[in-house]
Amino acid sequence: MSTVARIELFHVAVPLPATFRPSWIPGFPQNENRFTLIKLTTSDGIEGYSAGPCMGHERAGLGELVGPYLIGADATDIGLAQQRLREMGYLGWRNWWIEPAFWDIKGKREGRPVYELLGGEARDVSLYASTGEVKLPGARIEEAEARLAEGFSAIKLRVHDFDPAVDERQVVETARAMGGRMKLGVDVNQAWRVTAIGPAPLWDLARAKRFSDVCADAGFSWVEEPLPMDGYDDLAELTRVSRVPISGAELHTGGLPELRMMIERRCYSIFQPDAIFTGGIAQTLEVARLAKQAGLIYTPHTWTNGIGFAVNLQLYLATDSQKELEYPLNPPGWVPEARDGLLETPFHHRRGKLAAPTLPGLGFRIDPKALARYGKRFFVMDKKRLVWFSLKTRGLKASLEIDRARKAARP
Repeated sequence: MSTVARIELFHVAVPLPATFRPSWIPGFPQNENRFTLIKLTTSDGIEGYSAGPCMGHERAGLGELVGPYLIGADATDIGLAQQRLREMGYLGWRNWWIEPAFWDIKGKREGRPVYELLGGEARDVSLYASTGEVKLPGARIEEAEARLAEGFSAIKLRVHDFDPAVDERQVVETARAMGGRMKLGVDVNQAWRVTAIGPAPLWDLARAKRFSDVCADAGFSWVEEPLPMDGYDDLAELTRVSRVPISGAELHTGGLPELRMMIERRCYSIFQPDAIFTGGIAQTLEVARLAKQAGLIYTPHTWTNGIGFAVNLQLYLATDSQKELEYPLNPPGWVPEARDGLLETPFHHRRGKLAAPTLPGLGFRIDPKALARYGKRFFVMDKKRLVWFSLKTRGLKASLEIDRARKAARP
């Protein structure tokens, strides 16, 4: 049996080539792509990676929780990994972003990409350019024209103004200028409203209905997150009456149980869970299956970092989703080299399309030089360190009792 023999955690901060101002955090000038990287090494030397976005060093104490839970666990038992992460969640730590590292190991052991393990096949992926900043109509039209010239057939805009007329003007003028040459979507960023730095508008059902009508008249293909993510009644009502598809579901850390309920209530027409948040690959794959069964559309959210993009790309390829895949792109700040800053080969598109990765596991290799430059390891644990950790924190008597219980529980 291949077991988890070593766990390493890294704080990573990849500099951006220019300041990026995300629409979802008003007033925040972002100059780095920050995330926590986990590296699992098995008893037979296979390495598995995953990553979760962060603001800084808020996961500094995570290792002391993760280490004792995962050291010695079967590295190919996804069900066990899901259960361990679920148990950690009882303490308030929902770290579903760790689960894909187990899939990375599983794919590498079998010499196949994860999407093949899940029943998918290699195919070219059509992308939509996902912008990240709020812009005035003139600048937005220039951006859309640039993405069209690069080969994208679809683009997602951002709106986030207190004045409804400003948001409506942007979508109407952009649609008029593009004249049907591109498929258009728009993200309102109301699902998880952030006011930690600057103020943000708060939409109600009436505003969302009016905006969806404006978008429908303008020929938009979808409206994303126009209401709070836990406003289930209002979401279901909006989706029922809207003449343009309503999308969302990216940050529902309740995972499969919550999203199953939302599918049953038809809170969205397009479900876009992000496996980094919504229960890992295993739960999110089931969400995609349930959405299809209900006659709804699935396509993943991918806006985290290059590793998160890779994880959701594998899920996309494992399904028969016909909607374009989100491709985060907002030059000059948010570009593939910064988004995918730890990867040996960034996920560059070619004329708005992406070839399926062929490497086993999650389909990427970590660049050790980039990790040394941008990452700082803050935790490491193996079996020997686990013993010392247990002795230090619990004492000899309790440590021996825990060890006996664990050995007795093994099959």
